[in-house]
Amino acid sequence: MQNRLWCNVKLMPLIFIDRIPVREIFPGLRARLIHSDRVSHSWVDIDAGATFPEHHHPHEQIVSLISGELELVVDGEAHRLKPGQVFIIPPDARHSGRAVTACRVLDAFAPVREDYK
Repeated sequence: MQNRLWCNVKLMPLIFIDRIPVREIFPGLRARLIHSDRVSHSWVDIDAGATFPEHHHPHEQIVSLISGELELVVDGEAHRLKPGQVFIIPPDARHSGRAVTACRVLDAFAPVREDYK
């Protein structure tokens, strides 16, 4: 079993988030991505008012709100997340969102998001 991380920084077990290149995944959503063999982490900074369109994917997604306020709509039901709250999105659930304020989110995906590599 390999224990590798892909994050466009020097390969090491300790990763400094601020050294990972930023990738804009939607307008106003900037992610720093880390991938292990089984999980993808996406540290996302979201501009106030930025939105991401309804979409779905085969990955389970765990959304952890670090700061700010995020409106998350999952399967048609709106949820307003505040710091310290976590929402688990099941595989293939349709979801979208809007940053009520500027926010930082940590998303974890399983299995790995190959499309984010």
